[in-house]
Amino acid sequence: MKAVILAAGLGTRMRKADESAQLSGAQAQAAASGVKALIPIGSGLGDRPFLDYVLTALTEAGYGQVCLVIGPDHHQVRDYYTKQNPAKRIKLDFATQAKPLGTANAAAAAEAFCGSDDFLVINSDNYYPPEALNGLRELKGAGLAVFERDAMIAGSNITADRISKFAAVEVTPAGHLKTIHEKPSEELLARLGDPIFCSMNCWRFSRKLFDACRAIPLSARGEYEITDAAQYCIDALREPFAALKYKLPVLDMSSRGDIGPVAERLGKVKVDY
Repeated sequence: MKAVILAAGLGTRMRKADESAQLSGAQAQAAASGVKALIPIGSGLGDRPFLDYVLTALTEAGYGQVCLVIGPDHHQVRDYYTKQNPAKRIKLDFATQAKPLGTANAAAAAEAFCGSDDFLVINSDNYYPPEALNGLRELKGAGLAVFERDAMIAGSNITADRISKFAAVEVTPAGHLKTIHEKPSEELLARLGDPIFCSMNCWRFSRKLFDACRAIPLSARGEYEITDAAQYCIDALREPFAALKYKLPVLDMSSRGDIGPVAERLGKVKVDY
């Protein structure tokens, strides 16, 4: 099973100053660069980049081949994983997103790596529970791991007001993904009823994704969105997506204020990939 990690983002929110965030010099320097994947996470087991923990979770979940999609200027990411700390338990490849044109465009950069195989797609600034990653690996066909909002509020570093803005998923009675609702309204959430499940962009795709990436238009933000590509697979290509439900938290590294809480929650995780 192959996994694609989208790590080519510009880190705009992470670059913004936050005087309330208590950061080490190395953390502040990494945050200023916008490369969230390399922000060191301090723990009793030593400082390691956040992406090391993401790769460890993938390894624990049984993935053997991982492709990092990076930007053309992200030489430090490539150097870290090829020269300083090369992977020992997984095979690590790289693909380059030439321009920052959105998550679907980034995933499309890994087409050669994926070949004809199904593959996982995740964000580089989220730490997903290995149980969810393994569930997608064992799935037959396309799918999305969805996370109960109350469990996210209870166990993640993401505040309730932020989670309320996350994409909510609508699931059919048969357990298939119907629609992803970005920035859902209170009226929509009331219609969906409890429990509400969120999408954190933890996907299993077939290579139909690449047809979808070529077919979708630019979003209102001027980007090619992976959620739009997934919806195209469902609506136009008639590909069913299983919705795997989890009452588990996902950690998020969007801004400088997230670094300390994430480090605290990952403090006992041993890096091993």
